[in-house]
Amino acid sequence: MQRAVRKVLMPIGDATEVLDTMYAYYRLPEDGFEVVVAGPEARLYHMVLHEIPPDANPRWDITRETPGYHLQATVAFADVDPTEYAGLFVSGGRAPEYLRYDQDLLRITRHFFSTGKPVASLCHGIEILTAADCIQGRKVTTVAKCALDAVQGGASYVNEPCVIDQNLVTARTWHDNTPLLAEFIRMLKQANPG
Repeated sequence: MQRAVRKVLMPIGDATEVLDTMYAYYRLPEDGFEVVVAGPEARLYHMVLHEIPPDANPRWDITRETPGYHLQATVAFADVDPTEYAGLFVSGGRAPEYLRYDQDLLRITRHFFSTGKPVASLCHGIEILTAADCIQGRKVTTVAKCALDAVQGGASYVNEPCVIDQNLVTARTWHDNTPLLAEFIRMLKQANPG
């Protein structure tokens, strides 16, 4: 009897958002899923923190970025065989702005949609899904400043904490990590029992 695939691929790059990424990085193994971090290269990446400062004067109308932790990618996108993975977790931050040009990452992303495997995306992660041409006709959510990216990708944008559309679950920001991960884990378990 062959055991179900229990690995989840997590693409990152420099300026990946800490809370978008680390919550899932630690939460998925609690349910038996191994997280494999991938990047343009297999190396250490710089993460960032994004928040609107609550007490700034004058106030900020967009997120401020500050340095965060570091995370090691153990495999380069070019070396990823997506058939080895049960799901894809796409976090946000500024990284998706340039990761969306990586043809290997787009190839990987398309595999998860063409095979119907679970995909989770939050915040700027939608930019990668749009670039891969995977959200046409889907209902999604994302951080409000990326709503245009969703619409340009052919999706219907709604401002809700968590949206499920077939094999895709999306959330706005790290504030919505709890419902996003609850649904993503449910999808992974349904597709990969045992």
